[in-house]
Amino acid sequence: MPTSPSSSAQAAREVVAQRLRNLRKSAGLTVSELAGRCGWHHAKTSRIENAHTAPNATDIRLWCRATGAEDQIEDLIAQALHAESMYTEWRTQVRAGLKALQGSDPRLFEDTRVFRIYSSTLVPGFLQTEGYAAGVLGISAAFQELPVDDSAEAARARVDRSAIIHRSGHTFVLVIEEAVLRHQVCDAEAMAAQLGYLLTAGALPQVSLGVIPMDVAERVQWPRETFHVYDDRLISVELVSARVRITQPSEITLYFKAFEQLRGMAVYGAAARALVLRAIEALH
Repeated sequence: MPTSPSSSAQAAREVVAQRLRNLRKSAGLTVSELAGRCGWHHAKTSRIENAHTAPNATDIRLWCRATGAEDQIEDLIAQALHAESMYTEWRTQVRAGLKALQGSDPRLFEDTRVFRIYSSTLVPGFLQTEGYAAGVLGISAAFQELPVDDSAEAARARVDRSAIIHRSGHTFVLVIEEAVLRHQVCDAEAMAAQLGYLLTAGALPQVSLGVIPMDVAERVQWPRETFHVYDDRLISVELVSARVRITQPSEITLYFKAFEQLRGMAVYGAAARALVLRAIEALH
């Protein structure tokens, strides 16, 4: 696995930085000369060229005009925006509330044919009941110190979004750690309802639900960060501070390898249901 899930985002930033550096050099300008033409300190030029500071649209316009490359302005702005979208802090994403976040990326969901999800901490969103989702999102609202807690509305929106699991044309391959069944993020009644729903949803023909037992004989992968795989083109990794989107082929290959190894350790069918039933019994 990559040592830093944000490396794809950083690689994308470095591509933009390299293009800007090349423009400066092609124009025969020094770092200080470029800074003078743009009206900022030369240290800012160095930070941008070394991908330590992400240039905004105004920075790129000034840079391109200073180097006589006005024809590259729009392309560079689009590339810079794409790089920044690959690493998005949660505090930025939740500004409009948790409910609005549930409706983001509708085309990504509709266009994806095969969803592969690994979770070591929570029931995947596609299989969450409203009570369980409200508990999860309520914890998130408190942690992010949101001025308005709309977790209840967000939970309903999440369940509505999850209706895609019942529509044709999509396959869901889900792998969770057994510990997920024991993490009580809501009250016992809601938790029991959630576990009961796993028994139902896990039996759907378009759903493959695997559970990695805590006493699995031999682990070839330790519990990893939660990640979502959308077909073979995008990985979304959930960190404490941000969501990282990975599109670099070499990293996607590593996540596929890890997913298959994790999936190989899981149990399915009657064995998986037995683990869920055991977790339900532990609630009483």
